[in-house]
Amino acid sequence: MNMIFERKLTIPQEVKKMYPLTAEAQKAVNDGRAQLKSIFSGESDKFVLIIGPCSADRDDSVLDYISRLRKVQEKVSEKLFIVPRIYTNKPRTTGSGYKGMLHQPDPDRKPDMFKGIVAIRELHMRAVNETGFVCADEMLYPEDYKYIDDILGYVAVGARSVEDQQHRLTASGIEIPVGMKNPTGGDISVMMNAITAAQNPHTFIYRGWEAHSTGNEYAHAILRGYVNGHGQSMPNYHYEDLMLLCGEYAKSGLKNPAVIIDTNHSNSGKNPFEQARIAQEVTMNMKYSTDIRRLVKGFMTESYIEDGNQKIGGGVYGKSITDACLGWEKTEKFIYELAERL
Repeated sequence: MNMIFERKLTIPQEVKKMYPLTAEAQKAVNDGRAQLKSIFSGESDKFVLIIGPCSADRDDSVLDYISRLRKVQEKVSEKLFIVPRIYTNKPRTTGSGYKGMLHQPDPDRKPDMFKGIVAIRELHMRAVNETGFVCADEMLYPEDYKYIDDILGYVAVGARSVEDQQHRLTASGIEIPVGMKNPTGGDISVMMNAITAAQNPHTFIYRGWEAHSTGNEYAHAILRGYVNGHGQSMPNYHYEDLMLLCGEYAKSGLKNPAVIIDTNHSNSGKNPFEQARIAQEVTMNMKYSTDIRRLVKGFMTESYIEDGNQKIGGGVYGKSITDACLGWEKTEKFIYELAERL
């Protein structure tokens, strides 16, 4: 085997002992999870807004951003339930680009997986302790979920992972809402099959153990657009797309039909300034169709302190080093206008 095994990484229980949940933080996590489940089950008519940087690149600016969100949440709490994005992994397999805090806790330095594991645990812990928010992360590596499984409120399975069996089976053993994105090629049946797998029980190998899952009834769809055969971004948030998904859910027999609309990625052509317009169109269609209103549970939006993005080492505080994001002023306007329309 042409690999060098440098060291065995710390087991999840040891990392959790380094940064344990306080009683107050545990209550915040439990309350946040309960609210999210009530939204996805239809018991609550609040709208979920999963919002934050494309990637969590540094503690200070991410926590600054989330602290700003806390003040906004207090003003829109009757309509919106905000879940900050703390995305600590990025799908990069070509050898270039930032792979996320798990790989590089310091973006300017070489990868260090042990420090990365500790860093993502600490960041998620600080977010809960300092702001009371329950947060979201992407499950890029299913085996790493155990390091933060007691903190998260929401998990996303990305467009490049949704076809992978290990992601689907691991999602079936998670107790919180898991969003399955449509694949980059846009095949909705792949996403629906992933949701079906996640909602059913399985026996499989996980971290060297024979694991048994009971199924996750809160697994649901995320529409993020797709790329056609010519490399062009194609949206899938329009009225016809949502009605098609309503029909797919109606014949599927799945529990808790739900979709989150990703307002960036291929839906916006990676133009973050299109996100407000996309959200406006979807909320308009929600008012037009009761079926769409029941199905759409929220948005996933990329936002940070500064507009746009920069290269690694660019030096601009609170500006994305991966995909471009909405800056804070536009984010505040986006959230307040969304709350008014609901």
